[in-house]
Amino acid sequence: MKSSKQYDSDHDPFLALRYREFIYFLVNKFFLTIGIQMQNVIVGWQIYEWTHDVMALGLIGLAEAIPFIITSLFSGHVADTFNRKKIILFFTGLFILMTVGLLFLSMHATTVFESYGTLPIYAAVCLVGVIRGFLSAAFPSILSQIVPRKAYGNAATWNSSVWHIASVVGPAFAGLLIAIGYSTAYFVDLFFIVLSFVAFLFIANRPLEVKKQTETMYESIRAGIHFVFSNQLILGALSLDLFAVLFGGAVALLPAFSDRILHMGSVELGFLRAAPAMGATIMALVIAYRPIGKKAGKSLFISVAAFGGTTILFGLSDSFVAAFVCLLLTGAFDNVSVVIRHTILQLSTPDHMRGRVSAVNGIFIGSSNEIGSFESGLTADIMGIRRAIVFGGIMTVLVVATTARMAPKLRKLDMKELEEQMA
Repeated sequence: MKSSKQYDSDHDPFLALRYREFIYFLVNKFFLTIGIQMQNVIVGWQIYEWTHDVMALGLIGLAEAIPFIITSLFSGHVADTFNRKKIILFFTGLFILMTVGLLFLSMHATTVFESYGTLPIYAAVCLVGVIRGFLSAAFPSILSQIVPRKAYGNAATWNSSVWHIASVVGPAFAGLLIAIGYSTAYFVDLFFIVLSFVAFLFIANRPLEVKKQTETMYESIRAGIHFVFSNQLILGALSLDLFAVLFGGAVALLPAFSDRILHMGSVELGFLRAAPAMGATIMALVIAYRPIGKKAGKSLFISVAAFGGTTILFGLSDSFVAAFVCLLLTGAFDNVSVVIRHTILQLSTPDHMRGRVSAVNGIFIGSSNEIGSFESGLTADIMGIRRAIVFGGIMTVLVVATTARMAPKLRKLDMKELEEQMA
């Protein structure tokens, strides 16, 4: 593998994989995602087992979203100013220390819960929000320094594929390990995060391009926000995902759905939590061989509408098999949107602004997952679990119809034309 070798981006489904450092990037992404996904399932089940309260599940999302949003306002400027590799290593290291803390808490769970309730767990979740805020800006930004522009689309597909494969493995592992014990589950979780840290050490340090003029932090942040809001393609894609994920956050209710509706335990929860990622992985492999091109905009809106439709069907399901299939389909349809959005961001963003644009993307998308979890917990507390999930699916479909009317350029998007315009 030689990073300088040229490849045919039109016919090579493995184009991005020809670059050695991209392999290390994917290895890091794989293990780190397993760790994050495992931790999501472990924390969710632990909180629900202690409280048996759907609102407590929603508060997990809010506890992560608030520090994530606040951090993201600064993390983009940091990613465009400082060495991105060092940022990733520092915050991954902090994530390791935080997971050690969760392991310690789980080893003294009875004493901790009796003395402090769930507060220490929520405090750890808040720290995760800060860590994710910085990582979500640095990761997409460094990707453009690892692969050339012609490989951006293919890199987005493989990046998404690896993320979703890890999102299958992580929850499944977590569900099985919770049945053994929380301490065991957190220990394995810690092991995967350490592996991700080691993998990233093999990526070279790359200095950022020297800026021609100095900006204050305020000016830098404002420039990034202005860039996003002045680009209809980027703003439309982010807004569509923001509201679709916000209302379609049924996954947050899975511990309660598994317990109260399906009457199943942590093992089944792990597989249900992995189902969307499994569907997304299948779709990502399809996209790798049949890239989304001329009708990318149409494909985007259809897939998000289908995501909403299958969310409704999931809310109405009565069996493990039906729920699993519906969740698998939500993941498959959602991944079409993910690949298109990531490709738009990579192609449309100049390198000196990638950190800030990635941070805004994180605020739109990353926080919407957590705020969506809070919304799902709140509506489930008011309406009941089933009605809350069905309501979220219906709202997602309405969001698609509204965005399609308000963003005609996104609706007519041709990915090949965009690639030629930005070349």
